[in-house]
Amino acid sequence: MTVVAMDTVPGPAAAATLGERHWRVAAIALLPVRLIQGFIYWGGGSRRFIYGPEKLNPDAPTWMANKFQSAMPGALLGTDHLIAFLLHHFWLLYPAVILFSGAELLAGAALMAGLLTRLVGLVSVGFSMLLMLMFGWQGATCIDEWTMAACNLAMGATLVLVGGGAYSLDNMLLKSDPGLADRAWFRWLAGSLPLPLTDTGFRNLGVSVLAAVLAFNIGTYSYYRGSVVTPFHSGPVSPTRHHFALNNGALLPDGSVKFRIYLDGGTPEAPAHIMKAELTSLENELLETWNTETLTQLPVGSIHNDFAYNKFKAGPYGIVAEMGAMATITLPPEPNIHRGTGGNTILRLIDVNGRSFSLKLAGADENS
Repeated sequence: MTVVAMDTVPGPAAAATLGERHWRVAAIALLPVRLIQGFIYWGGGSRRFIYGPEKLNPDAPTWMANKFQSAMPGALLGTDHLIAFLLHHFWLLYPAVILFSGAELLAGAALMAGLLTRLVGLVSVGFSMLLMLMFGWQGATCIDEWTMAACNLAMGATLVLVGGGAYSLDNMLLKSDPGLADRAWFRWLAGSLPLPLTDTGFRNLGVSVLAAVLAFNIGTYSYYRGSVVTPFHSGPVSPTRHHFALNNGALLPDGSVKFRIYLDGGTPEAPAHIMKAELTSLENELLETWNTETLTQLPVGSIHNDFAYNKFKAGPYGIVAEMGAMATITLPPEPNIHRGTGGNTILRLIDVNGRSFSLKLAGADENS
């Protein structure tokens, strides 16, 4: 080992030796990053293909489409529209789930093996950003989905810059064919050698990657929770409190009430329950009530779900909804009940926790 005094300037030979030593130290030090990043993505793919194949079974309750739909209310930058489009087109949804799962499996295996490490590290960066946009808002006690993806983004970016380093297939390929060291594609896509850049060029690239990672991670965190330049907030979509969005409500000529409903907030770990519905006048006079027993006995045709996965349905305790469910519901009329006219009535839904969600109804003539 060459020892260089700190108060002297090393000569060319000593500097080269020192540089190679530093690169090898960094290569060995980064092994946990590469192996764990690979294991995370390999684990995601292997759970679906090997250990829990029901996740890829459209008829199973753990089918991946349900997880995508539960993420839809808080997904950013138009990914909610992408999810909705896929959920409405099974012929695209199923191949997309298979391809994404397969890409995770292969990328994870390649990272653990150190094969084309920089290229696969870049792929993992894309995965992390997509997962952060889709699922980053979720987490009952903290934004745990964001935390995992944010760490993976930083780890992937590091591997893109430094490569696979020691104990990798990239190194074995280079040892068997030293000429690869002079191939630009190998230097940029594999990971056993420094990038073919000057020190200044590598520094500029590293600083640019750092700036992009910081901007994306801190920007999404600030959007979800604040606590950067603004006070802490619960986010535009609550991951803990169920919330129902109501619209297109109408009092129909036969006295029934029709409305659209979307479970657009809360945890996917537990369903939401509507225990009672009330119809009141603008003066808060109670006109009609659908109690838990009535809601439990709603006929199947009263609920028309927009998606085939997470749904609204009549359950043992009123109307039950899974995260991201969207539907049109019709409440049947009660005989001999006097109701207000269109525009003068309020529909109020009350959930299992006593929270109420209200919607002013239009008359039949206003919705014809």
